[in-house]
Amino acid sequence: MDFVTRANRQSRRDFLQGRTVAPPTEPLLEMARGAGPLVSLCRRAMACDFDVQLPANNARAAQVALDALDLLEPLEDQMTVYRDDGELVRINRQAAVEPVCVEPRLFALLELAQQLHRDTDGAMDLTTGPLSRAWGFSRRQGRLPSDAEIAAALADVGMDQVVLDATNRTVAFRRPGVSLHLNCIGKGYALDRMAELLAAGGVEDFLLHGGRSSVLARGHCPGRERPGWTIGLPHPLRPGERLGEIDLLDQALGTSGSGTQFFEHGGRRYGHLLDPRNGRPVEGSYYVTVIAPTAAEADALATAFYIMGPEKTRDYCASRSELAAILVRPGDADDDVRVHTIGLDDGRWRLPAS
Repeated sequence: MDFVTRANRQSRRDFLQGRTVAPPTEPLLEMARGAGPLVSLCRRAMACDFDVQLPANNARAAQVALDALDLLEPLEDQMTVYRDDGELVRINRQAAVEPVCVEPRLFALLELAQQLHRDTDGAMDLTTGPLSRAWGFSRRQGRLPSDAEIAAALADVGMDQVVLDATNRTVAFRRPGVSLHLNCIGKGYALDRMAELLAAGGVEDFLLHGGRSSVLARGHCPGRERPGWTIGLPHPLRPGERLGEIDLLDQALGTSGSGTQFFEHGGRRYGHLLDPRNGRPVEGSYYVTVIAPTAAEADALATAFYIMGPEKTRDYCASRSELAAILVRPGDADDDVRVHTIGLDDGRWRLPAS
């Protein structure tokens, strides 16, 4: 299902030139009107704020939520590439020399990433670090690389360069220069781990988010007539306004976009989401939102679908009924926004309430 909406304050040209201030990678976590009292517990990790929202007046649930937030520090230690003693750092240092034994849950995450890489024809890839460095995004100082620099970076990119041995639970790289970065899946994985702990502690109703771009919902928001939890998605050309609302019921949501990380060169805008198959920034969407059973998969597929575009995304989702996607793209006119919804024709996606 597609529809077009027209902006009256910002235009596609404003977005491309960086003048829009709507945060297209951050869903607006607004509860529906009539929601009951909630308590929100927050922790800073992975360069963003993680938040747990719970029905109020449940001290036991709040304590379990604090325990879940305590998971973030060891998970960040494990997955970051910015600390010398992290497990992922050790893998990146040693895996081109010899196989490295990996903690079971992290190994399972790498197996998921490799499967999604195959399923998306290479659009989802954890080895794009060399490309980010070539384009200057790893230091947030964008630059335009030469064709030779892109080709050199591409030689070290591809999950086919990563060898996973399930019997011995090891990871190895086929060549030096390959490295793993979990930036498109790590926050979602952290939410999945937090949700496991909350469920094991008997907490049934909660909403989690990491950086407001990764969301996981379980049970129901108190005081609401609609099922689950309502999430508002931002209008890319109307700062502070919602484009629409979606109900999450025991599901996760991930959003990818390049509205906050980009640079301009020669009057052209270059976003940080790079196609690992050709080494160049992807154009064509303001942002992409994916609904999936787990937050790790929602995060990873949001990046993949941004790269793949509407038609290939539609084909992918056709074989997996548990997935849904919303692709927000420029319309025909300069101030139009075209929304492609896939797998959401059952009333869970709607225009914002007036």
